[in-house]
This record gives sequence, C-alpha cells and structure tokens, in this order.
Amino acid sequence: MLQKIIDYLAEFGTLGLFIHSFMDAIIFPIPALFLQLPLSILNPSNALWLATAGFFACLLGTPVGYFIGRMIGSSVLNKLLKKDWIDKAMNLFQKNGEAAIMIGAFTPIPFKVFTIISGSLRFPLWKLLAFASIGRAVKFYSVGILFYVYGRSAEHMVKHVSIYLLVIGVPLIIIFLFIRKKLRQRKLKSIEALEEIN
Repeated sequence: MLQKIIDYLAEFGTLGLFIHSFMDAIIFPIPALFLQLPLSILNPSNALWLATAGFFACLLGTPVGYFIGRMIGSSVLNKLLKKDWIDKAMNLFQKNGEAAIMIGAFTPIPFKVFTIISGSLRFPLWKLLAFASIGRAVKFYSVGILFYVYGRSAEHMVKHVSIYLLVIGVPLIIIFLFIRKKLRQRKLKSIEALEEIN
C-alpha cells in the first residue's frame, strides 16, 4: 500500500517529492529519502532542485507535526510507527532536545517522530525549526550534491555517505552543544559575579 503511494508520487517528479517530504514531517511512515533517491537516479541533473524541494517541504510540514503533538500528544505515534523508533527518539529528547532534533534530522528514524514529540513535550517551535533546518539540509543536500556531481554512479555512494554523516556529524553536534553549554555556564557565572559586586 505504502509503496503504491510512493510510486504514485514518483509520477509527479519534484512535486511528488515535495508532497512526500511535507507528509514525512507529519504522518507518512516512509522517509522522503526513499523517493528522493529514485528521482535523483532518474535525472541526476535535477538532483539539487529535488533536494531543495524536499528540504523546504519538510520545513513547511514541521510546524504541522509539532501542533499535532501539542494537541494529541505522542500517543498518536504508537499507532503509526515502531515502538523502537519512538523509544530511541524519547531517550534522545530526555538527554538533549536540540541534539535529538539535529541527529534525528539525518538518521533513518522518520522525522515526524521528532516533530510530534517536540510538540507533545512543548519544546520551543523556533528551536525545532532552527535545528531541523540544519539536519535536514545536511540530509537532503548530501544526496543531491552526490547525484549532481557523480550522476547515476552516486547510487552506490549514498549508503556510505549516510554512515559517514552519522560517524562524523553526531560527534560534531555533541561537541558543538557541549561548547555552547560551557559558554552559557561561564556567562551565567559572570552575571552572578557582577550581581554580587553590585
């Protein structure tokens, strides 16, 4: 059934990917990558445009998924997705919501898990959009650039690139958030010291 929907959307090319990516952030259980890849293989010269359409559609769908989470809560996810995916996303959020969004934006876990959980946990929408835009840009454009540069031969590179993104990207995100946390702590100490002087 789901494959039939993807095949149907593929007939519309870029518009089909736009719709798929929009739904990926809300309710559709298959990540937009599964349509971006065949469309990029079909026409590699169009790969960057496909990446752009997928990226912006995902950002447009993100607030919709977020407000579904605020209204219904994460219980809706249990009816749509694997419990394992939901548990992993929840664990990431409990440790660090910002890192969860950035990491989740380019992992195999469907992105709607993060948009809906963000809403149900009342995570700030502007932060969701900011961090999602970084992660989703990496995911869509890494595929788009590969196909644009290497053509159809990039099909065999995508799996390796996804692994590299996780191996390199996740530690970079953790380092970035750690440094930012330390800077914030230093700033708070400076403010407290000034208040004591005054």
